[in-house]
Amino acid sequence: QTGDDWKLILVNAEHPVPEDYSVTLKELRNDQWVDERIYPELQQMFDDARAEGIYPLINESYRSAERQQEILDNYIAAYEAEGLSTEEAQQRALEVVAKPGTSEHQLGLALDIIVEYEEDSTQTWQWLKENCWRYGFILRYPEDKTEITGISYEPWHFRYVGAEAAQQITERGITLEEYLEDKDAG
Repeated sequence: QTGDDWKLILVNAEHPVPEDYSVTLKELRNDQWVDERIYPELQQMFDDARAEGIYPLINESYRSAERQQEILDNYIAAYEAEGLSTEEAQQRALEVVAKPGTSEHQLGLALDIIVEYEEDSTQTWQWLKENCWRYGFILRYPEDKTEITGISYEPWHFRYVGAEAAQQITERGITLEEYLEDKDAG
């Protein structure tokens, strides 16, 4: 990845993780891992949140293709246990879990964030939604953008895109897909 390109890699059902993609991971607490290049901003965001009484906790971060397959298989098995055929179970599972190679989690740039001390993460997600851009992150799957992202609203899923892109995406109320489309058109 040249220059800042690594920050803006689009990964979804139509755009798999590039075959030549590699990532150097940094271990966080509770056995989570992120691309080491995003660690300073991530740490600052969490420090600033905690200073305001918000206690975010990453419960999903980097996933290998094998781990992604394991999660998908678990969903398929659960749906089959509910009585769905294998084909129906696979179809249903793919509505909530990406196929290996098509999950942003394989980049080390995506985080699923919950709250550490309370049951309800709403306040944490609200703080992150309002402030994450300051640290180069975006709410990746906004409420009203399912048709564009292909993923239903996930208030817990944040993605690192770098400060410049995060500010523009947030100010304009657009998705990474729309940002990249505009960038390519320009």
